[in-house]
Amino acid sequence: MDRRESIKSIIIGGLTISALAEACNAPDKKGAATDHPNVLARRTFDFNRMPEELEHFNRIKDLIFFNEAEMATITILADIIIPRDNVSGSATDAQVPEFFQFIVNDMPEHQAPLRDGIKWLDDQCMNRYKRPFKDCRGYEQMEIVDLIAWPDRVKDKPKLAPGVAFFNLMRNLTATAFYTTEIGVKDIGYIGNTPNQWNGVPDDVLAHYKLAYSERELKECAHYS
Repeated sequence: MDRRESIKSIIIGGLTISALAEACNAPDKKGAATDHPNVLARRTFDFNRMPEELEHFNRIKDLIFFNEAEMATITILADIIIPRDNVSGSATDAQVPEFFQFIVNDMPEHQAPLRDGIKWLDDQCMNRYKRPFKDCRGYEQMEIVDLIAWPDRVKDKPKLAPGVAFFNLMRNLTATAFYTTEIGVKDIGYIGNTPNQWNGVPDDVLAHYKLAYSERELKECAHYS
């Protein structure tokens, strides 16, 4: 099972229909030009929010926590976790990095674990490759990610514990962000309530029960031109 399918199987079980519906109703701002790094926070959401929720949102929507280097690391990791494929876009296409900038202000308990995790990752890369994670070559980035994404394959697990905890948080937040956007909902295949046409009970089923529609029923209730 590849990483995208693994994440999808986890997140589908945790999403509610209402959350998916709200995600579908949010206007798509993909590719919108902005001079502000927090694109997600500048969207207009058509949610029925309580006044205190709106007050909280307006208070934090423009706050910036991560610096440029940290955001570069988050972006690389998010796209490693959910890369672009032939079904849908990547985490970056779904504005997942912008979500991270927003969520740490909405839920400050994530600030220290994420910032400390990025520092741990950079320290590991400096020791191994003499450069921070964001500046490592692609295969070097994957080497270190594989260690913390699949800890059961590694013998020296205790030394990797901080990295494993950090990656678990990164993966969970990335999946949450991606699969509550229009791109992610389409990736799952969720279509919600959609109009269709019903042409009545199939003839073979009616015949099995020795039933039949009347001419009026066929004309008014079970026929589409």
